[in-house]
Amino acid sequence: MRRGPCSIITLLLASIRLCCIMQNGDSRLNTCDGTVDVNGQPAAKASTGNWRACFFILGIEFSECLAYFAISKNLVTYLTSVLDESNIDAARNVSTWIGTTFFTPLVGAFLADTYWGRYKTIVIFLSIYTVGMLVLTFSAILPSLMQSSNHHEIHRVAVYAGLYLTALGNGGIKPCTSAFGADQFDMADPAERVKKGSFFNWYFFSINVGSLLSTTVIVWVQDNVGWGIGFAVPMILMSLGFAVFVTGRRVYRYKTLGESPMTRVSQVVVAAARNCHMELPDNSSALHHLPSPPIETTFKVHHTTQFRFLDKAAIVPPPTPGKKDVEAGPWRLCTMPQVEEVKMLLRLCPAWVSMVVFFMITAQMSSTLIEQGMAMDNHVGPFTVPPASLAGFDVVAMLVLIPVYDAVLVPFARHATGLDRGLSHPQRLGVGLALSMLAMAYSALLERNRLAVAATGATVSIMWQAPAYTILGAGEVFAAIGVIELFYDQAPDSMRSLCTALAQLAVAAGNYLNSAVLGSVASATGWIPEDLDDGHLDYFFWLMAVLGALNLLQFLLCSIPAMRQSGR
Repeated sequence: MRRGPCSIITLLLASIRLCCIMQNGDSRLNTCDGTVDVNGQPAAKASTGNWRACFFILGIEFSECLAYFAISKNLVTYLTSVLDESNIDAARNVSTWIGTTFFTPLVGAFLADTYWGRYKTIVIFLSIYTVGMLVLTFSAILPSLMQSSNHHEIHRVAVYAGLYLTALGNGGIKPCTSAFGADQFDMADPAERVKKGSFFNWYFFSINVGSLLSTTVIVWVQDNVGWGIGFAVPMILMSLGFAVFVTGRRVYRYKTLGESPMTRVSQVVVAAARNCHMELPDNSSALHHLPSPPIETTFKVHHTTQFRFLDKAAIVPPPTPGKKDVEAGPWRLCTMPQVEEVKMLLRLCPAWVSMVVFFMITAQMSSTLIEQGMAMDNHVGPFTVPPASLAGFDVVAMLVLIPVYDAVLVPFARHATGLDRGLSHPQRLGVGLALSMLAMAYSALLERNRLAVAATGATVSIMWQAPAYTILGAGEVFAAIGVIELFYDQAPDSMRSLCTALAQLAVAAGNYLNSAVLGSVASATGWIPEDLDDGHLDYFFWLMAVLGALNLLQFLLCSIPAMRQSGR
């Protein structure tokens, strides 16, 4: 039987497609973003990733956050009542520890993106975290085991050893779990891309379920049963979550490792400096491009005119007369997409600065707001409410608002804005920054009223703190979740963990800044004495409100224009 030209062409195309399927797998059955399964083969959509994998990831995030908040929410109480630290020293030490907890993710992100991958990094740092929880639990029962006169100093060393081991353990978990969860959704698939946006909301939901249990059940156990039991319970639950997370390794999708992101950034900076004497071409197409990408990426990089001095890293050097052309090395010549990756990081800097001040304000929930609660009447009917438990209103606000945001506000906003995520990144972050400012203004007014009532010999109910925590919780729904999504979406493929760590670094910088401000206030004023009735904590809250207002102004003037310049 004779076949026409069309039939022959059809057969050739079918043969080519069959070869591609045999080599790489059917694109309709496998992911298109380069992810692989546990055996290194293209990840099958039907058996890997998606929500089936995210349940394991959300589970370990829940158990880790249960342990973290079991420490952080009541740590200022532990330091003042057990280690006999002063109010100002305890507040500063808590902020410093929290800052370290969110600084170490830079280490974990570097190791994940360069050497180990996200899954292995999570497993290794979870092991360190578990050891830290064991040391902290042991330190809580140490005083009852020792009768020597120097047991107080040994106790203090053991406490801080456990605290900073857990801070190190956090370094591989916080930047990797959110990025690893987002990796479970194929960015080339429109349906899975929408699910990825919901993942960040439910990721924060799981965090706050752990926080709620910590600020209610665990804090009550610590104050009424014992600190040893209060630390042992989350330690056991985290160990169980660790085991469950490892059992899910066959359903995860894994990103293949590329070149170190820090190396790529450094190459652009060095090449731009070495080529600073060269003139930029009028047409960006004359800049160095790869002939074709080695793998399919999830987004296309477009040339932008912002930070043009970095474009010099991609200038192709002119041939030297009389000399054989020698291929320029990566420290002399970079590709235009590589240059644009560095520009993406620079555009995130103004938003990062805004989030530093935001997290300095939210750090009051672990320090000054708790100390304010200690000076208030904590009897609510027949119950005695630990001051740290008032942070439960922050958590409840997030637990209620996250499903409302995801199920109601996003679909409504999607019709108005045409964006898959509903609100744009600037809109979401701006609302959160404004709410943090309002929470501090309310706390200042409350403290002024508490001081006036205390002058008459009466006390104010601790429940008046609930609105402040609730407003801060609403602010975190918009800003804290929004910044993680922003840094993941705006990150180049090779820098997802690193950019997520940068978002976590804003928390660290905010807590370090809070510690520095508290130290400055303590040395220059008498606003926060041991007896708050003799001080002016309201002045400190007003200072936070003013800084929040200036921060919102900076965000409107600098951060939003920078984000709009993005080439994504």
